[in-house]
Amino acid sequence: MKIGKLEYILLAVAVIVFLISCIVTERSARIAVILGVVEEIIPESPKVALTFDDGPHELYTPKLLEGLKERDVTATFFIIGKNVDGSEEIIKSMQDDGHLIGNHTFSHVQLSKISDDAACAEIWKANTTIFDAIGKIPVYIRPPFGSWTEELTSAVEMQVVMWDVDPMDWKYQNADRIVNHVLSKAADGDIILLHDVYPASVEAALRIVDELKERGFEFVTVEEILLD
Repeated sequence: MKIGKLEYILLAVAVIVFLISCIVTERSARIAVILGVVEEIIPESPKVALTFDDGPHELYTPKLLEGLKERDVTATFFIIGKNVDGSEEIIKSMQDDGHLIGNHTFSHVQLSKISDDAACAEIWKANTTIFDAIGKIPVYIRPPFGSWTEELTSAVEMQVVMWDVDPMDWKYQNADRIVNHVLSKAADGDIILLHDVYPASVEAALRIVDELKERGFEFVTVEEILLD
């Protein structure tokens, strides 16, 4: 059968398309290999979550927020409900800056020492107060003293957040001691417990950020740690 000029052209085009697809496929494979090698050579930065309990404080929390913003760092704040009144603008600033806001009960009560009904009321009252300030109900809760029960797990539809590193800043209130403790303990995936109601804690927190950033750490919210 005689092949016409048009058939020759179509055949040539088909061959060219085939050759191009082979080249693209080969290059894509090479790129994939290179990216895989790069990922192995450059691992992800270690992550930690700074958390602050008992606030907000009218003086120290704004100072902390300013320092975190300057350093482009997000953290998690577990708010005591009764502290919200008069501090609504501070809490709105937390939200606007990308920080995660959690529940620390309404009056900082040890939940395992009261009835389940009273504990749920404490939690819900704090949630309502925080909602009134920022228009969002917290998903995460840190029970004061780390006190929690199995009954509350069934009754409260919130994610409980504890901690990995505790420098007991509320007790010692010494910035050097707080910084040294955290720097000696912090590791990838850790949740660090601090309080934004003491000047030494705020000073220490910002020093910790500076030092851990120098070591290559990335600061994230507890949500990112728990979902990772």
